[in-house]
Amino acid sequence: MNGRQFGPSLADYGTRFRLWAPAAKRVDVMLERPHAMTRGGDGWFNADIAGVKPGARYKFRIDGEIDVPDPASLFQPEDVFGPSEVIDHGAYRWRAADWCGRPWHEAVIVEAHVGTFTKQGTHRAMIDRLDHLVETGITALELMPLADFAGSRNWGYDGVLWYAPDSAYGRPDDLKALIDEAHLRGLMVLLDVVYNHFGPEGNYLGRYAPSFFTEAHTPWGSAIDYRVEQVRAFAIENALYWLRDYRFDGLRLDAVNSIVEPGGLSLLHDISAATGRLAAETGRQIHLVLENGDNRASLLDPVQDPPHGKYRAQWNDDYHHAWRVLMTGEKQGYYVDYQRSSISDLIRSLSSGFVYQGEPSEFRRSHRGEPSGHLPPTAFINFLQNHDQIGNRALGDRLEGNADPRMIEAALQVLLIAPHIPMLFMGEEWGSRAPFPFFCDFGGDLADAVRKGRRVELAWAYAEYGDEVPDALAASTRDSAVLDWDGRDAPAGRKRLAMVRELLQVRRREIMPRLAGASFGKADTVGNDLLTADWRIGDGTTLRLTANLSEKAVSHDDAKGTLIWGRELGNSVPPWSVHWRIG
Repeated sequence: MNGRQFGPSLADYGTRFRLWAPAAKRVDVMLERPHAMTRGGDGWFNADIAGVKPGARYKFRIDGEIDVPDPASLFQPEDVFGPSEVIDHGAYRWRAADWCGRPWHEAVIVEAHVGTFTKQGTHRAMIDRLDHLVETGITALELMPLADFAGSRNWGYDGVLWYAPDSAYGRPDDLKALIDEAHLRGLMVLLDVVYNHFGPEGNYLGRYAPSFFTEAHTPWGSAIDYRVEQVRAFAIENALYWLRDYRFDGLRLDAVNSIVEPGGLSLLHDISAATGRLAAETGRQIHLVLENGDNRASLLDPVQDPPHGKYRAQWNDDYHHAWRVLMTGEKQGYYVDYQRSSISDLIRSLSSGFVYQGEPSEFRRSHRGEPSGHLPPTAFINFLQNHDQIGNRALGDRLEGNADPRMIEAALQVLLIAPHIPMLFMGEEWGSRAPFPFFCDFGGDLADAVRKGRRVELAWAYAEYGDEVPDALAASTRDSAVLDWDGRDAPAGRKRLAMVRELLQVRRREIMPRLAGASFGKADTVGNDLLTADWRIGDGTTLRLTANLSEKAVSHDDAKGTLIWGRELGNSVPPWSVHWRIG
């Protein structure tokens, strides 16, 4: 037996099937013929069936009325409405069998969507691009969610079968091959997981396990009731499953502020503690990170190893928003919270992590955040673009089409050397202009509801852009998002990529060996154009930034120390220039 509570378990005699279905009176495993399951305590149904081998396909029949896939299906070869397939995870022969991971402070992340990273849109096709990532200086590949979703294309946040990697990208062994090949090249692989909701199509849990859900709601549907023991175990086991059976090096938990949990130890604590036990048992370095709009610094500790209740880092939306407003002057939506001055929010983020550390948010109409300056800089994953900040725009357009390229290059020179954890969105390293609009593949009434919902949500955009706003349901919208690898070889692409590679060489040589023990310092501005900042790094020296984010030279006394990026300065800093020193 594989010891799992959920999903099929292989044994010498065949396969054990289990289903938690407290609202069902009868459950049958549907193979070549029905096999009645035995009802046990607490709503569990079990069946040990001889002769069932890997590759067998099955469904569960509920009360003789409806056939459903296994909610812990390990693979769905015919999408979410088809049968589940028995998978033997022990059959894959890992080539990088001794891989134990890399320390967190070495992380340089690229976020990628499997379906649009290549024209083929598969795990196998991604393997051919891993050398590019290594040559660029990337050390961690983060995949957007893979849990099986309805249809052939999706961002991944509409997953309904959390244990089954979507068949649109290949079979389970294809995903393992991608991870294996990444490890052979020294690349960590992280996975985005969603525990705040299930997707809207293909989820049958409400029929036979309605206690999975509460009356509360998230922005994407009914909230999940983690007060229920079996529901909580379903999520914790899922996190361990990706880390253990696929050997992911870490997980990024999506929008955890939308997980509804009244009182007691949180699901986040329990996932971290269980992951810590796995890391200790296997000797692996495993990293858990969060997306959390509430800016809860108390959840973060990048040096807790193995984790036991805390998380390495958080995606720092504040850092992105401060740069976005500075570069583009945008004011709509949540950017309204970043209008106090052109550069003060960036200074706060560089000097203490979050911009909002308990201050009132006009957009949220409430106070937001906790003090974060006591944390190491590596508790913050900083970025200038990601799937949300591109894809939730009306046209899915990238920063390249909205900001001065000199400002973008200056921002990259800050991002990629500063002692936070930097993250790029796929293709950003060569300045890709490929859009990344929201896309999905629902049918019938749900498709119509998605179209209507987006028209309401983006009413201003439809008024401004009209038919230019991509139809999220159209196959052409997904096709437009396929990464433009040819752009890497264009003159502008080569120039940008060369700069990014050089920056990451500096980071690997000068910053990574000194990051352990780094702490925040101070940041300031001269005339609202010249940005200065410093951090105490692990060897006791100081890392100093001087950046002129304007079109004119700015007077300034040159800082002392060894120059690691930029050029020697006199009494003025040239326009759009960034300078880094260690001293």
